[in-house]
Amino acid sequence: MQKRTIGDRYELIEEISSGGMGTVWRGYDAVLDRPVAVKRIRPDAVQTPEVAEEFAKRFRREARVTARIGHHGVPEVYDAVLDSSFEQLYLVMELVRGASLRTFVNPARPLPFAWAAAIAAQVCTVLSHAHAVPVVHRDLKPDNVLVCADGAVKVLDFGVAAILRTDVTRITATGNPVGTSQYMSPEQVQAVQITPQSDLYALGCVLHELLCGQPVFSGKNGFQLMRQHVYEPPARLSDLRPDVPEALERLTLDLLAKAPEQRPADAYEVYERLLPFLPPPGSEPPAAERAPADAPDPTLLYRRPNAPRPRPGTPPTAVEPATAGLAPTLPETAPETALRDALRDAYARSRALMEDERFAQAAEVLQDVVTPAAEALGAESPRVLKLRRRRAAVLVIGGDFRTALPEFDALASAYRRTAGPGSKDALECLRQAAHCRAELGQVTAALGQFRAVLDQVTASEGDASETALDLRHNIGILLLSEGKATEAAAVLRPLHQDLCVVHGPRDETAQEVAAILTRLRMAGDADG
Repeated sequence: MQKRTIGDRYELIEEISSGGMGTVWRGYDAVLDRPVAVKRIRPDAVQTPEVAEEFAKRFRREARVTARIGHHGVPEVYDAVLDSSFEQLYLVMELVRGASLRTFVNPARPLPFAWAAAIAAQVCTVLSHAHAVPVVHRDLKPDNVLVCADGAVKVLDFGVAAILRTDVTRITATGNPVGTSQYMSPEQVQAVQITPQSDLYALGCVLHELLCGQPVFSGKNGFQLMRQHVYEPPARLSDLRPDVPEALERLTLDLLAKAPEQRPADAYEVYERLLPFLPPPGSEPPAAERAPADAPDPTLLYRRPNAPRPRPGTPPTAVEPATAGLAPTLPETAPETALRDALRDAYARSRALMEDERFAQAAEVLQDVVTPAAEALGAESPRVLKLRRRRAAVLVIGGDFRTALPEFDALASAYRRTAGPGSKDALECLRQAAHCRAELGQVTAALGQFRAVLDQVTASEGDASETALDLRHNIGILLLSEGKATEAAAVLRPLHQDLCVVHGPRDETAQEVAAILTRLRMAGDADG
C-alpha cells in the first residue's frame, strides 16, 4: 500500500487517533529524518480553500504564541501544511509516545492519591508557563493529556481550540462554544470571557474524575451537561470516595467554583496545594496493586525538578523610555533628521513584520527607537507617547497582554498629565488596559476600568456612540463570566435595543447579544 505524503515532505504511516479536533497520524519527516505526529484539522471545519488558507494563517499566529510557552510538557509544533487540493490543513507536531489519561480513569479502581496529585501537579507546571504568556488551552481533558513511560505528563493541543474559532471572546457563527462539554467551565458554556481560570476549572473536572473514576456531571446530552456546569453544584468527592483527604476535596471544589474569581488565583497556587500529596524525595511509588496495571507511574520523576514557572517578585512595570538600554544611538549631526528617518523606518518595518504576523519582532523594532526618541523629544512628548502606544497595540494584537498591560497603564497616566483625565487618548489607553486585564483574568479590575471609561464617554458622547456600545458590551460579557446573570441581563437588554436602532437587528453583535439573552431567558424559565 502506497503511503500518503503531504507537503512533499511528511509521510503518513498509520492513524493514531481520531477526535473532535481531527485525525492524528504517526508520520515521518523526510527532510529532517525524524518521526512526527500529523493532525488533520476536522474536515467540517475546513470546507473551502479560502477557509483552509485562513486557518493556516490563524495557525501560524497561534503557533507563534504557543511556542513562547517554552515548557517540555507542551509538544512542539513544527509546521502547517495545506495539501495539494488547498482544502485540507495539517499540523505537524512532535511525536509523543505515552498513555492517554483515559487509561487512568476506572470507577472500580480509583487512583492512589499520590498518582492523581502527581498528574494534576505536572499539568499545573505546564499551565503556569502557558498562562504567563498568556495562552489559555480552552479544551483541557483526559484525552489531551498523555503520561510518558518515565511518568512525565504532556499536555496536547494547545492553541487548536483557538484556531477553530474566529474570535476567542465571541460565540461561534453557529452560536456554539468551543470545548468538550464534560470539562467546560461555566463561562465557556455561556460563550463569554475565557481566562486562565477557565483552564483551572477543567483541571478540577479532570482531578475529580481521576480521584473517583467518574465525571463531575453526567447529563444525558450536551445541553444538559452544560446546564449542570452553569447551575448545579458538583458532587462531593467524600460521598463518592469516603477516604479522600479533606484538603484534596476542598481543592477540587475550589477549582470547580462557578465564578472564575472564586477559583484558585493561578496554577502555581494549585501546585502548592497539591504538594502535600506528592511523594517525598527518595520515597517508593505506591503499591503496585493499587495502581492501574498498564499505566506509567506519574510519581516516578517527582523530586520536584519539574516545578512551575515561579512568580516574579514584583508586578511587571512599563519600560521607561529614558532607561530602556540597548537602543540604537542616533548620529550627533542633524539629530532631528536622523530621528525622523529612524522613526519612519521603524514604523515601516513594524508594519511589514505585522503583515507577516511577526508581532513580537514588530514590537521590538518600535521599542528600539523609544529611548533615542525620548532623549531627543522628552519622555512624554506626543510623538514618543504615540510610538509607545503603537508598540503596546502591537503587543495586544500579538496576544502579549501581560507585557502590554503595564505600558497601557503608564500611557493612561501620561496622557492624563499631558492632555487631561478626560482626553480621548487617556480614556482609550485606560480602555486598552481594561481589555488586557480581562484577558488575564483580572475581571473585577477590568470591570471597574470599563465602567470608569463608560462614564466619561457617556458624558461627552452619549450612551449610543460606537465606543459606548462596545464598552457596554464588554461590561455585560464580563458580568456574565462572573456568574452575575441578572446584572448582565440588565446591561445587555438595553444594549440590544440600542444596537438594533443604530445598526439594525442583523448586526453581528446585536445577534450575539440576542442569543445570550435567549439563553438567559431559557435558563430562567427552566429554574422556574
